[in-house]
Amino acid sequence: MARSQVRDVKRTIRVALGALLALNVIAAGLLLFPPGGSADDLERQLATLQTQVAQKRALLERTRLNVTAIEKARGEGDQFLDNYFLTRRTADSALLSELTEAAIKAQIKERDRAQTTEFIEGSDTLSMMTITANYEGTYRNLLNFIGELDRSGQLLIIESMSAAPQQGSNTLTVSMKIDAFIRDDSGVSARETAQTARVEESR
Repeated sequence: MARSQVRDVKRTIRVALGALLALNVIAAGLLLFPPGGSADDLERQLATLQTQVAQKRALLERTRLNVTAIEKARGEGDQFLDNYFLTRRTADSALLSELTEAAIKAQIKERDRAQTTEFIEGSDTLSMMTITANYEGTYRNLLNFIGELDRSGQLLIIESMSAAPQQGSNTLTVSMKIDAFIRDDSGVSARETAQTARVEESR
């Protein structure tokens, strides 16, 4: 065999051995450092993902419970307003009729009364009516009157009360501040209605 051919064979063998060595190094690297991490790494990643999924599920369940609680509270709030708040269109007549009827049942005498209405802070549809009223009657009449207000179907709150005996009798002169609450059910806020009325008056 010619010397040049021997050199070519040796060169080919060296190239082949080098390629095999490189492949062995790559295989060893893949074995020691597999893509995505070792088996232990993959197990840790799986455990982390399972924990995150459990946390997300718990958060979703809490969110669902919160939504249910909010919807329930909203429904109960609407029911409370319907049951205990007077509508703006009937507030005056209904409330005054309620007080007159309570006074008649308690046999306490109405003297005079005045009323004011103010918006409840933070709301454009809810307001509070305050009635200042004076009565005359005995202590028993007064207790009966308070009992009638307490049994009222409306939400009536006695803000303040004073009573003084009339000279030479067992009759009391009674002054009360009574609060009632009003909701606007017209679709237009009471504040907007008042603003419109002021504009009309200024023309």
